[in-house]
Amino acid sequence: MAAPPTLLPPADLERILDAIPRRPDAEVTIEANPESVDPSSLAKLRDAGFTRISLGMQSAVPSVLATLNRQHSPGRAVEAAHEARAAGFDQISMDLIYGAPGETAEDWEASLAAAISANPTHVSTYSLVVEPGTLLAKQVRRGEVRMPGEDVVVDRFETADRTLAAAGLHWYETCSWAVDEDAHCRHNLGYWSGGNWWGAGPGAHSHVGGVRWWNALHPRTWAAHVQGRRVTGRRTGDPDDDAARLERVMLGLRLAAGVPLDDLSDAGREAARRHVDDGLIERDHHAAGRVVLTRTGRLLADPVTLALAA
Repeated sequence: MAAPPTLLPPADLERILDAIPRRPDAEVTIEANPESVDPSSLAKLRDAGFTRISLGMQSAVPSVLATLNRQHSPGRAVEAAHEARAAGFDQISMDLIYGAPGETAEDWEASLAAAISANPTHVSTYSLVVEPGTLLAKQVRRGEVRMPGEDVVVDRFETADRTLAAAGLHWYETCSWAVDEDAHCRHNLGYWSGGNWWGAGPGAHSHVGGVRWWNALHPRTWAAHVQGRRVTGRRTGDPDDDAARLERVMLGLRLAAGVPLDDLSDAGREAARRHVDDGLIERDHHAAGRVVLTRTGRLLADPVTLALAA
């Protein structure tokens, strides 16, 4: 589990932020575990210039939090959201994880209800990925816990989509829902729309003007490069035409804005017609000439992407 930036004191985060040139209307997001913030630190972060906070709630169920090795109490994330709003944060996101071993349908519904009760402007949900080397990975390998089947994961996603929509949060990106366009996560949209970003720190990836690179992964190596004023990154290979088209389609289909038909080859447009008939994609009624994944299509995004990128 990655450490949240809020393990650093607000004053240190303010110094980092002050070193970055930005527009007055820039979105400035801070990620936080609920136990790593309090009313005082949240007020300092808001005064420092952070405009949006993303809280790693993950679950509202004690047994699920224990499985995920999370330290906060079940109600702490909702408390932190209220504290963030009182500190002046208008944009508040809650991150949830589904598909943990032992999680029931009722557990997931309880977590969604708790997140909604915090009145967030944005919610992201992610299917649990067991990372190698973690305690959970060892438990799964030894047969001590069992990961849920694909049918369970599908049910969790569909439940989230229905529940969040009923609460006034609308899907705009594969894993994310928001109350309106102002609450969309701008930096995520930048990734999916092929924009520019500059990553700082060990292992960070960047994409500026079509050039891609990533920084040295190990923190000590990266720090030595910085201290020695050496290049900290390594340029990645540029994709060929086929790979670039696949990437455009894949990224575009993540979004509710979809993909322009003009970006597809003849084979891709034919596949799009088939998948409209299959109920996996639909034509965007607001922007002519674009296709968008349906709820079922979002569950089958990989094969649909490959077909449209042909």
